[in-house]
Amino acid sequence: MGGTWFLGRAIVDDALQRGWEVTAFNRGRSGAVEGAETVRGDRTSPEDMKRLAAHGPWDAVIDTSSSEFPPRNVLLAADTLRPVAARWVHVSTVSVYQGWPHHPLTEDSQLLACPPDADESFGHTGPDGSPTKYGFQKAGGEAAVRAAFGDDVVFLRPGVILGPGEYVGRLPWWLTRSQHGGPIVVPAPAAQMIQPVDVRDVAAFAVDQAAGTDGRPGRAFNIAHPEGISWADFIATCLAVTGSTGSPVWADEAALTSHGVKQWTELPLWRTHSGVWSVNASRAVAAGLRCRPLADTIADTWAWMQADGRPVEHPRWDEHGVDPVKEAQILATLGHS
Repeated sequence: MGGTWFLGRAIVDDALQRGWEVTAFNRGRSGAVEGAETVRGDRTSPEDMKRLAAHGPWDAVIDTSSSEFPPRNVLLAADTLRPVAARWVHVSTVSVYQGWPHHPLTEDSQLLACPPDADESFGHTGPDGSPTKYGFQKAGGEAAVRAAFGDDVVFLRPGVILGPGEYVGRLPWWLTRSQHGGPIVVPAPAAQMIQPVDVRDVAAFAVDQAAGTDGRPGRAFNIAHPEGISWADFIATCLAVTGSTGSPVWADEAALTSHGVKQWTELPLWRTHSGVWSVNASRAVAAGLRCRPLADTIADTWAWMQADGRPVEHPRWDEHGVDPVKEAQILATLGHS
């Protein structure tokens, strides 16, 4: 489900490399994947879902596209495909937890409550940005799949996914900014660890779970890099792979806040809540999640960009990155012009 964008594309590629027969269901906005059967359709349409079901049966469904749809549409897909699918691997998010992003998380952390048949109006975003309506909607999506598949479901709850093909624009912005050089505003402290994961590693784990290699259905897995990378190493790697002579200028929370810098978007990956990068992924690691060094993810993403890698057009791309004028103002405040 959603087999031609970013994670979906990486999952299809991984499954094909294993010799699997793959059906990719999508709306046709981002092409097709050679080697996979492509079925065009809209998952909000009962007729299209019935038409997709006619292409089954399958050993597993991997759903990467539910983030764009309310729980009731996830329920429609799960109910329609249940008779022709033995297992469902559902790509969810850490935002489904009540404690996100304020508290460290394990898979036993309390989830937000949302009914499986909720429409797009359900949920709210708190005054401090937590919980989020997005989190409620994704929790409802999990409830929808659980209602249809019972224990024959695996939930994957990633935080941030980076790598070649990224369409959100987080890592590409940092790479482009690094290439431009000069003094670069980077959030302090330099030693702060972050936990994004490579799209190819998430894909491999999703396909493993579709195969049932963990052997325990009805599981949920937090997906985060078990080692992570510090901000210092992150920006150093961005500068190195782009061949830049730029240099980081470390700005603390007070300096960034005084200039109205938006967390998470204007400086991608920067967020001060204590639980953002405190996601325990030990259960996934024990079940086979293997994460390459994030320095490799950064280098490979730059190589993809240099090879004219172009993601599908997505509105979230334009949300990311601080305006050069605002960055210059922050730099001047910090004594750099």
